[in-house]
Amino acid sequence: MRRSICSGCLLVVLISVPAMAQGGDPDKLVQDGGVLVKGWTGRIDPQAEKQGRKIGDARFVAMGSGLHVTAGPAATYWNPADVASGSYTVRATFTQTRSPAHPEAYGLFIGGTKLDGEDQNYLYCVAFGTGMYSIKHRFGSEVHTLVDRKASDALHKGDAQGKATNEIAWKVDADRVSCVINGVAVETFPRADLIGPGKLESTDGVYGIRVNHNLDVHVAGFGMTKP
Repeated sequence: MRRSICSGCLLVVLISVPAMAQGGDPDKLVQDGGVLVKGWTGRIDPQAEKQGRKIGDARFVAMGSGLHVTAGPAATYWNPADVASGSYTVRATFTQTRSPAHPEAYGLFIGGTKLDGEDQNYLYCVAFGTGMYSIKHRFGSEVHTLVDRKASDALHKGDAQGKATNEIAWKVDADRVSCVINGVAVETFPRADLIGPGKLESTDGVYGIRVNHNLDVHVAGFGMTKP
């Protein structure tokens, strides 16, 4: 039996819902899509895969000194060479460029393993333009919710056009793992609680970007630093 990711947390296990069920807002199919940045790859969520969607239905490109995502199905994007271990901080600044049909989220994942397999495994922290954030763990087709749409004054809400900019980071040290948004640690977990059967294999692993469906997001300053 698979165990939940955090024995000290109230946890919900969700199976990804079909895109058509998301408030009548089906996945947009982006023209000239695909992962168009050298060295990078991507994967849409399992339910979208079952519907016949593909990563080419979203668009991931270099833009200026940053990256830009036009979705499309919800997806993760990563460069297999981007591996973090030990103590580290992964960060990026995200700008949601316009309002989606309903609130969707963008952010960073860490601890990625088997990302192109049935047992894909990663932990992600994402922000909504509504001033809320969520923290979840993907394990195969399961999504384990650690924090579900929690409001924080640390987040910048979207303006009248839905535009909002938020810096999101994961800070990992020997004992703790924190999601940091605009310089504020909005949640901190004991590192040991995140690792084990049905949880992360380790906080060591690939790090990358997650963007939910139908968002248009610019990403600047993506990278990892060591203390």
